[in-house]
Amino acid sequence: MIFDILSRLARVRLTVGYAATLAAVSITLLILGPQVQQQVIRNASTNVHNLAHGHLGTLFGSAFVTDAGPMYVWLPGLVCLLALAELIWHSGRTAVVFVTGHIGATLLVAAGLTGAIELGWLPLSIARASDVGMSYGAVAVLGALTAAVPSRWRPVWICWWVPAGVAAAAIGAEFTDAGHAVALVLGMLVAARFGRPAPSAWTPLRYALLTVAAAFGFLLLAHTPWSAVAGAGVGALGALVADGAVRYRQMRRPLRAPAL
Repeated sequence: MIFDILSRLARVRLTVGYAATLAAVSITLLILGPQVQQQVIRNASTNVHNLAHGHLGTLFGSAFVTDAGPMYVWLPGLVCLLALAELIWHSGRTAVVFVTGHIGATLLVAAGLTGAIELGWLPLSIARASDVGMSYGAVAVLGALTAAVPSRWRPVWICWWVPAGVAAAAIGAEFTDAGHAVALVLGMLVAARFGRPAPSAWTPLRYALLTVAAAFGFLLLAHTPWSAVAGAGVGALGALVADGAVRYRQMRRPLRAPAL
């Protein structure tokens, strides 16, 4: 029995290891108190100020420090998301997607903020805003699930998430909202190189994980009431249009003549 449990955990070793590390860091910072926690967040933040001063280690360290609230609120959803991706794509590919989304979105957002500050569109204080956590990497993993979705529903999936992410970024008041939309697209682009998993990859357990992972991913993208309403509305409209287009193409597809 113990061997069976260890064997199952080995299939999601990246998820288990990362979740355990996040839990350990969060508990340690909680014990040390709010002052130490804020200091660690400032030092680990991938904001414009830290990156401009050559603190490139924050690109790695920021993924292990979070200010997203109590751990029990976000950790279960993150575990379901990463575990599903790891079961489908295995540990190596899941890690590639997560790192690409985390670092890629961080750098693109930092570049955009730098330009906006230089042009006077944003105040200089935004350069020191905290930017830590796993959300960019997690949203990229959500985007990577696109390549695993059955081909019939893939256009619907894409036309739900991309408009929802863009709408949430447009409505949201934080630069991280734009980072989430960028990370989502990066995950989709990276996973396009992975090929297609076998249809048997989708089991009842994985559909259950997908349900939780999708809900968690949407909350990362749209974490305010207005952005949630806008994201859900625009995403639903995009999904309906995509579904209609797929149905229309199927109806227009010529029938094969029976073999003689």
